[in-house]
Amino acid sequence: MDVQEIKQRFGIIGNSPLLNRAITIANQVAPTDISVLITGESGSGKEVFSHIIHQMSPRKHGPFIAVNCGAIPEGTIDSELFGHEKGSYTGAVGERKGYFETVNGGTIFLDEIAEMPVGTQARLLRVLESGQYIRVGSSKVEKTNVRVIAATNVDVYEAVRNGKFREDLYYRLNTVPLKIPPLRDRKEDIYLLFRKFTSDFTDKYRTPPILLDDEAQQLLVNYSWPGNVRQLKNVAEQLAVLERDRLITAPILLNYIPQEAAGRNLPMRLENHSKEDFSERDILYKVLFDMKRDMVELKKLVADIIEHGGVSASYANNPQTLNQLYRDIELPGNNPETQFTIQQPVINNSNAPFHDAEEVEESLSLVEKESDLIRKALKKHKGKRKLAANELGISERTLYRKIKELNL
Repeated sequence: MDVQEIKQRFGIIGNSPLLNRAITIANQVAPTDISVLITGESGSGKEVFSHIIHQMSPRKHGPFIAVNCGAIPEGTIDSELFGHEKGSYTGAVGERKGYFETVNGGTIFLDEIAEMPVGTQARLLRVLESGQYIRVGSSKVEKTNVRVIAATNVDVYEAVRNGKFREDLYYRLNTVPLKIPPLRDRKEDIYLLFRKFTSDFTDKYRTPPILLDDEAQQLLVNYSWPGNVRQLKNVAEQLAVLERDRLITAPILLNYIPQEAAGRNLPMRLENHSKEDFSERDILYKVLFDMKRDMVELKKLVADIIEHGGVSASYANNPQTLNQLYRDIELPGNNPETQFTIQQPVINNSNAPFHDAEEVEESLSLVEKESDLIRKALKKHKGKRKLAANELGISERTLYRKIKELNL
């Protein structure tokens, strides 16, 4: 069965090369009996791939069970997986079969395997190596024939280094690693998935179709989606139910995308950004300091030209013309709301050297400077917010919020 047939059978949407590669690996490993470790972020669809492996394997007619290891208390997980005898612990009023016994001949999917206690990991390793296990409170060795597929959303190798996961179990499970790409690495699939989800939900709730304008589509695709497909599906359902205006704009969509405190999940202008995220204030300070430095350098250059006779006589003898040159410099001080006072150079017709004695008195209000920078960026790019955000080095979402806060 090829990749497209598998997508149709299991309802997988997307054409990302990373997604296709993951499906190909799952299809290739399915007919074997080896263990598979599926890694990927929460909500990326790891359990779907466990179903693919099971349904495409010779065990497809056998039982399948998915167990969330992180949801079972540490004191009862051994009993849940391997069963227990009557009276083996307080509350064990009767014997109980574990999952490895009830799923004999089938497949067990151990989700969040990194949350499994170390003691249980030793029991699981024995099952993987010999197919043997012992019920809690028993001394009789039981046999089982179960294929194990494990999944996790954490770095298991890092857990091994920290002593939280057995190294031998890691290598036993990781016979075939299968990595599910996060949604932010499948940008070409985001809008396709959104259209499918909104179509399903509008049919389910009998509401009019949902449409996105161009800016909303860009916001949808550029958002990092930390909750992956699960989060995208939730946003689509909320829009289908709650929005009266069926044409969704970027400001409307922003109401359904949570803003993280660190800003790391907002749309990013650069694909390969550094691990250190800079705040808006840091960026603003940097822009202002760079602007002031450029202004001082420009004034020094003008003074040097005048001092060494590099300006034509018409300019040197016309202070108004030189003053106009200063006024034409694109600085925040040109905005009447921001009080920048530039003392104009004194033009001396004598041969005395020119001294740069100007002082710059600046308003230190961040709000005024921020408002002026945003106006200039929007004016420069003719109101196109995406280009203005790129120019300012901030996200589109931050720009929308600033426009609203500053009433621009």
